[in-house]
Amino acid sequence: MGSSFLKRLKFYGIGFGLGLIFVIFFFQNRGCSWLPGNRVKNTILDRVMVVSDETAAEFKAKGLTKNDAIFALNNGDVEFGESDKRNDSKVYVIEHEGHKFLYTLPYESFITEVKLGGNAMKTKTSTAGMGTIWRFPADKNLVYFEPTELLKCQLKQLKIKNASAIYTRMKKSGKIDFERTDLSVKPKPEHYIIFLQDTTGIAAKTIWYKDKLEILSFEFSSETKCP
Repeated sequence: MGSSFLKRLKFYGIGFGLGLIFVIFFFQNRGCSWLPGNRVKNTILDRVMVVSDETAAEFKAKGLTKNDAIFALNNGDVEFGESDKRNDSKVYVIEHEGHKFLYTLPYESFITEVKLGGNAMKTKTSTAGMGTIWRFPADKNLVYFEPTELLKCQLKQLKIKNASAIYTRMKKSGKIDFERTDLSVKPKPEHYIIFLQDTTGIAAKTIWYKDKLEILSFEFSSETKCP
């Protein structure tokens, strides 16, 4: 009886080991979200990926595109030894096909800024200029707002019906205003996303709340002032 149990246990262990190897080497990121490297990648993918104008020019000069930055998250290797993991705001280095992509993770923020090469220990999220949004998380209900009197008034003026319509416009023309974004605000950093409504530039003041991009207010030119 004991010998039979040990035999079954041995075969189970062999099968489990082979299955684990198969998942790691054949399914890679798709099946191993619990691996340290993939946990980092998933954390990055859960954020809004932005790139500064300066970094975008560096990408273009090296023949790289946003697809390379996204592809690296699926197929690259997280270089933990080169990454900055010391503080609440972290910077991870991911290497793929000879290129090193740096992804900043500001504390309590919904953005990750991608940079090309450099020292992670000296890398910070940009505080000047504009950032183009390269990728949103796969969540069609990402944008959220509480229907306050201020927002109801502003949405009426903008002729925007709901959060989904805001999300659509952000995906089409959204940019991060690094200069107005303040990552030091407590308890949540405040971000400004600029997008177009027809030909009007709208600045949305936003925070990251319960995995949602929450709109606090809008700024735009209007003759009618909301309360």
